[in-house]
Amino acid sequence: MVNTADVAIIGAGPYGLSIAAHIGAKDIEHRIVGDPMQFWLGHMPKGMLLKSDGFASGLYDPEGIFTLRHYCEERNIEYADVGIPVRLEDFCGYGLAFQQRFAPNLDNQKLTSLERTGTGFMLRLSDGERFTAQRVVIATGLSHFERLPAELAGLPKDLLSHSSAHVDVGRFKDRDVTVIGAGASATELATLLYEAGSKVRMVSRQLSIVLHTRMQLPRPLAQTIRWPLSPIGPGWKPRFFTDLPVVFHHLPKLVQERLVRGFLGPAGGYFLRGRFDQVSILAGYQIAGAEARGDIAILSLKSRNGDTRRIETEHVIAASGYRADVRRLPFLSPGIRSQLKLVDNVPELSSHFEASVPGLFFVGPAAVHSFGPVLRFACGAKFTANRLANYLARTSRVSNRPTAAAAPQYAHSSRP
Repeated sequence: MVNTADVAIIGAGPYGLSIAAHIGAKDIEHRIVGDPMQFWLGHMPKGMLLKSDGFASGLYDPEGIFTLRHYCEERNIEYADVGIPVRLEDFCGYGLAFQQRFAPNLDNQKLTSLERTGTGFMLRLSDGERFTAQRVVIATGLSHFERLPAELAGLPKDLLSHSSAHVDVGRFKDRDVTVIGAGASATELATLLYEAGSKVRMVSRQLSIVLHTRMQLPRPLAQTIRWPLSPIGPGWKPRFFTDLPVVFHHLPKLVQERLVRGFLGPAGGYFLRGRFDQVSILAGYQIAGAEARGDIAILSLKSRNGDTRRIETEHVIAASGYRADVRRLPFLSPGIRSQLKLVDNVPELSSHFEASVPGLFFVGPAAVHSFGPVLRFACGAKFTANRLANYLARTSRVSNRPTAAAAPQYAHSSRP
């Protein structure tokens, strides 16, 4: 017999777990599938610090009970809303504790196929189980969206990797490594590689590498008025993006593009100042080509004024970010792919995150074009979980009233 659920949530990162907490509180029958905090645990380098401040680095339950601040206070971990960088291991530990409280029945499996049926969807998991759901929420985050520059296509896999492939950079000790990029991933990874004993250089199209400046605390009144704080940075534009994503959704596309153009360009965290200084930088160069010679990668570089250079290196890491493209999600059936209305390879979404396939919802990076830059960040899960849960509750045909023994634990507790 095939099991059924009203809602299936695919992905167990900040978005998936926050949505599960919200719809669980509304007694909506649901299942959540995924490895909790898998992207953060399996694709971010050990020793990393988050660029987002403490108040903006959270998962979200309906009552706002279990915040990162609360988690750190329980465990005597140094914390501040602003001014103390959040360590990756603390954020991941918090996410796992959040999952144990608000999504204790999570299926730690992978979704292998999603097909549309006459009444909803059929889902197949990595352990072979099949179940049906009326509605499906895709909350897989950045997984499958890694971007590799086409100019590096000539390199074999043993000489080329994406920055998301490196949790432990210690394996590059005493090796020559070239990092491509200029943003947060590139600057932090290059710094960690140097500190691990690598001979590391960065190659960037940017003429200079930007590191943020540490915020002055307490903030002067004039600065607070001119640059109000938001979870994605100070300023009125970031406040608009974080406070009014539904308004952004209804703006004409040309207006949306004009607002987003140039917003949050590549920059490293302020906490790298004094550490990043030791990294060798080749700024203002683009990759013109790449080839392998034995176990060495040879990069051809070209500057804006036409100067050329060749670099020999033992490994190339592309810290070139991510580009949402739902065609790359391996579990989507051909039938669903053919029915999705896409713009720039991401689905057009309703004001409640629903795609052109009825009952199928996309959140996180796949929804940035519809709701703005806040959906690039974990903090966007707060708006998403609340809005989507309210919509699912209004349209739900199945209610799940858990018994006291099985109910998620929302009360304050010193243990997850």
